[in-house]
Amino acid sequence: MRERVEFLHSLGLSNEDLAAYPLALGCSVRKNMVPVLDYLGKLGVRQDALPDLLRRYPQVLHASVVVDLAPVVKYLQGMDVRPHDVPRVLERYPELLGFKLEGTMSTSIAYLVGIGVARRQVGSVITRFPEVLGMRVGKIIKPFVEHLEGIGLQRLAIARIIEKKPYVLGFGLEDKVKPNSEALLEFGVRKEALAFIVAQYPDILGIELRDKLATQQSLFESSILVSSEDFGRVIERMPQAISLGRTAVLKHVNFLTSCGFLLSQVSKMVVACPQLLALNMDIMKMSFEYFQNEMERDLEELVEFPAFFTYGLESTVRPRHEMVAKKGFTCSLAWLLNCSDAKFDERMKYDTIGIEEMEVDNSFDTNTLSERVEDEVEDEDLDEDSDYDSTDDEFIE
Repeated sequence: MRERVEFLHSLGLSNEDLAAYPLALGCSVRKNMVPVLDYLGKLGVRQDALPDLLRRYPQVLHASVVVDLAPVVKYLQGMDVRPHDVPRVLERYPELLGFKLEGTMSTSIAYLVGIGVARRQVGSVITRFPEVLGMRVGKIIKPFVEHLEGIGLQRLAIARIIEKKPYVLGFGLEDKVKPNSEALLEFGVRKEALAFIVAQYPDILGIELRDKLATQQSLFESSILVSSEDFGRVIERMPQAISLGRTAVLKHVNFLTSCGFLLSQVSKMVVACPQLLALNMDIMKMSFEYFQNEMERDLEELVEFPAFFTYGLESTVRPRHEMVAKKGFTCSLAWLLNCSDAKFDERMKYDTIGIEEMEVDNSFDTNTLSERVEDEVEDEDLDEDSDYDSTDDEFIE
């Protein structure tokens, strides 16, 4: 007995740990513990991760390597979990070492593939969120998927979300996901916009949302004169706005007012293009200086088309402006920027701009905008307590 206690202590387990699972003291050091630990070590499980692994799943100490452990590892590899990721998966979710292959593991993956998760992405999903292997389809995964379908998301869109951020499956449906969906509606978001919001920012389903919305709405009303109704439009167009810190918001507002915009104009610009509050300030300054000094346009044009700031100065704005100036065209910012490169090249073949061509919609694709802005969001602009992360949880380090 003393040998077993001392050996378990040497692994980093305390007397409290042993008291929580006294059956561990019934395991033979040589016949049970050493073979299991050797196997885990050869897989690549880190020594400093062993104590937590054993606390969470002490039953592994009297498991059979051949009968219990090896089949699970083989299953993971068969699901395209890369060999060097297998130990990280076991460290993060050691309970799966006790799962039966024909049970929850197989059914959860089969269901995900059935709704459209690409087979080649399964290994990535398991690596980043191995807990999915322990989730029952009928109790957890299926109700979650059906709720998202109920707010307007297509199954393939849900599959893409799960591929990119599988941890969303761990958000509690009743205590987080449903209340957050209701909170968005209460704060002015239209029901038909819920699907877009979730597709753009899936993390919104799992954060403490109601208090965050209340705080952010108060900030927008007091500092940018955004009404409660318009606040809903802001969230619809850029759901990450709920996680922008007060300092970042005020910094961008102050910059815009220093450029000569009235606060009422800033309000209109932010409602139309909330991405303004998340852009790199230095880039905004350079774009504005070019607009003012080289393009020599009226500020009102930026009020009507605030998305100007989201276009790359050197990649888009400058070359297009120079081409239009060379042609002698007079056009709106929307006509200049709110089109693909191919469409713009086609326009440069015109001799003149027709009236119909000039009546370009000043609206812009917020989906495309979010993609452009995502790379420019600065971590310091986010609320310190924010759950928003501009980087995806790629493979476990």
